[in-house]
Parts: sequence; C-alpha cells; structure tokens
Amino acid sequence: MLLVYPDYTDRDVKGKSNGGNYMEGLASISAVLKQGGHDCKLFHLFYQHTEEDYKARLKELGEFDIIGFSIRTTAFPDTQTYIKWTREACPNVHIICGGYHCTLAPKEVLEIDGVDSVCIGDGEYAELELCDKMTAGEDYTDVESIWFKLEDGTIKENPVRPLFEDLDRIPIPDFDLFDYDNLNSSKVNTAIVVVSRGCFYNCTYCGNGNFRKVYPNKKIYARFRSPQNAILYLKTLLEKHPYIQFINFRDAIFNMFPDWFDEFIELYKKEIGLPCTGNIRFDILTEDTVRKMKEAGFYTIDMGLESGDQEMRFKYLKRYQTDEMIINCSKWFHKYGIAQLTYNIIGLPFEDLHKALKTVKLNAKIKSDRVIPNIFYPYPGTELYDISKKAGFLPEVIDPTKDVILVQPQFPEIEVLFVEAYFMYFVKRYKLAFALPKWLGRPYEKWLDMWFTGKHTPRKLFVKLHDIYKEMRDILKDFLVNHMPKVYIKLRKMKHRKKASK
Repeated sequence: MLLVYPDYTDRDVKGKSNGGNYMEGLASISAVLKQGGHDCKLFHLFYQHTEEDYKARLKELGEFDIIGFSIRTTAFPDTQTYIKWTREACPNVHIICGGYHCTLAPKEVLEIDGVDSVCIGDGEYAELELCDKMTAGEDYTDVESIWFKLEDGTIKENPVRPLFEDLDRIPIPDFDLFDYDNLNSSKVNTAIVVVSRGCFYNCTYCGNGNFRKVYPNKKIYARFRSPQNAILYLKTLLEKHPYIQFINFRDAIFNMFPDWFDEFIELYKKEIGLPCTGNIRFDILTEDTVRKMKEAGFYTIDMGLESGDQEMRFKYLKRYQTDEMIINCSKWFHKYGIAQLTYNIIGLPFEDLHKALKTVKLNAKIKSDRVIPNIFYPYPGTELYDISKKAGFLPEVIDPTKDVILVQPQFPEIEVLFVEAYFMYFVKRYKLAFALPKWLGRPYEKWLDMWFTGKHTPRKLFVKLHDIYKEMRDILKDFLVNHMPKVYIKLRKMKHRKKASK
C-alpha cells in the first residue's frame, strides 16, 4: 500500500526536497498494516506538484496494489487532480481515500472518477482487513467502515465498525514511515505526539461532533492511551530519535480526563521530563492543573479563545466560556510562569470589525504571549457551515486559492485579511494601553480603536506590506530551521521564556 499525503497549505509550487509534517493517523495505519504482514510506503507531498513531477515520483516509488489518499477539506481540490494522474499512471491499482473530508462527505469523494472506495472513520483495521482479503483473493466489498464503488456504478455503503475503547491495542505508530529526521519539527529537535483520539465537545466550527456521529458506539469517541502506554510511546520515539529535546502534544484537549491527566503527568515528570507544550480548555481548567503542568515541564500551553465576543462564543460557537472565566484562568499562567498561546478565529459568520476587535482586546487583557489568528473555513458537515450557507455567505464554488471563503457585506475580505495580518500588532499595543494609567491609556485605546475600525484606514496597503514582511520572515525562518537550527532553537527558547509573577 502507498499512502499519499498532500502536506501543504500555501500551494507553494517552488518545491521542497524535504520537510513536511508528521501525521499520526498515517503512521498508525502503517504500523497496523506492517504488523499484519503487509508493506506500506509514504508519498509525502511538500508542495503543489505538476503532472510530470507527480507521475515521475510515483513511478520511482515502485508498484502497489492499493494507493490511499489522505484528504483534508482544504486539500480536496488538489487531491482530485492527483487521483486523476494516479489513475492514468496506475490503471489497475485500487484507489482508496480516507481522512476528515471522507468521513464528512464520503459520497462527494466517491463521485471522483478513479476512486474505488472510501474509508469512514478510523482506518487501521478496516484497511488491514481490505489488504488481507485482497491477498487471499476473497471478496472485499463487505469490509465494514469502507464504502465501495461497484462495477455498475452503484455505491455499497457498509456500516461503520464500532470504536474500540482501548487504544493500547494499537501498536506504537510507525515513525519510520516518514523521513523523520528531516521533518520540519525534527529539524528543531521537536517531536509531534498524539496519545488520544477524539473530543467530547461540540464546537460548531469543528468536525469532531460529526465524526463522532458516524460510530454506533459514539459515547467512547474520546479516548486516551493508558498513561503507561503513552509513556511507552514516548520512550520508543526517543530511542529512535535521541536528539529530541521538546515534546509537542497535539491532542485535542490534554486535560479532558482529570484522572488520566494526573496519573500521566506524574509518570511524564519522572520518566520523560522534556520541555513540552499541549492544548487545554478554559472551562475545565484548574489552578492545580496549571501548577502540575509547570512542574512536568510545560513551557507553553495552547488554548482556544476563538472569539472575544461572548455572544459569538455562546450563540455561534457553542463555547460557553465567559470573559471573566477566561481572564481569571489566564492569571494562573502568569503566576506559574507558563507562556500562553491562544487560537483565534477571524471572519466568522455575522462577525464584523467591531466584534473582531473584541477578540484582539480580550487577548490583550489576558496578556497572551503568542496568538494564532486563523481565518474561518466552513468545513462541510459542521453546524457553522450550515449557518453560513443558510445566511447566504457561502459562494456556490469555493476557490481553493482564496484565504477568505465567506462573502459577508458587513465584513469584506480585505478587512478580514487586515485583522489576520495585524492581529498581534494590535494585541501588543492594547496590552500597553491597558497597562498605562487611565488618563493616558484610555486616549491611546481610543486612538487604536480608530485605526482598527476606521473607514479611512488604508487596509489594502497595510495588507500588501504585511505580505512582503511575511514572505521575508518565512524565508528567514526556513533558512534558520534548515541551516542554523541551533540558532533557531535558542531564539525559540528566548521567545517562550517566561518568569512567574511575584
């Protein structure tokens, strides 16, 4: 089996010889297939390929019985092209697709000319059964969790197999599937780690709520490896790659299960002890959790703030976190000296400049150390997609080259791009405004408000200037990561160094 992974977001056609990102799901599929006696390789796409380049690389990789495409929604348009080229180059191969987009819109994927089947949900054991039956020469069109396009053009919709609660039954991921030492994270001595699956929350912009619904036993959708098995995972990774100095936990919510968290954090502190980061939620956070994370080596904690407008959070995002809760929780990060990174969404349906400004100001009030402003993308099957469509904000055809998808008269594209580009710039200045004496801080705040929301602010010019700055910054970052990683790591340590408040 060959796994094809389109791993880029900026449609960079310049080409990269190595790099890319680790994907846990593909490494897990490979581990299960290899454990079952099958071969598995990766076709890692770092940039948007031309037909000639793609077919040449595909030929170099060898011959395969099955080629599987990992599809996320934003890569769907390019993936359709790759599937077409694959079918032309390998007319007899079985093409299967999996990933988030396939789970949310399986029929849309099966309609692509050349696609033979689609895997819905967790794919390891469904694809193992598919490989086993192909090897044995048996009929494989009844494999659960896989829908097949039959010879007459009809679709056989097999039921989705139940989830298994015990993640320990899955082998340790096949890290060797990737050119691990040349991954973007590995070049700066960082390992991307995932020791759980799923999330039990229902944020309207996220696909987890709908992913959960496809399973017959959806109540156990959110699961973790046992603390002991999670430590084994980390030890296995570190034995293979002893240069790793930082662990980046990419689990949906690291503190989702308090009992698991308490047991794991003690084991991690004793047996691993490397500096690390992870994602948690405001509404299930306690001061004791923050203290334990600091003791275990967490130097940054990532949190989804999403919108600074409380009404937007409650009404459209289903994130029932008050401003007061967010502000109070954030005080613990400053108390224990952990840097705080917040994720924010810009361009939500019914948002405007004034609501976006509330997001900037809330980040300033909680003194965020780092911010990531993401422009809203309407993922099919999510509640916020349906809200956007009903409101008439969605174009009939989504242009994959555009960053701003929604067409909203009250929040035009250039304003969304301006907020995204200058988000941290304004956060820093509002931090200063809130720290100054009121007689000086309030006038400064009003002046900033005018520049942020004013009709005469030259946003097009500012966005163009930022694009130039961003390109230069990315070039510098890539140079440091690839040629001076020690300097990059030192700069990153300086950036994330944070002293506890007195």
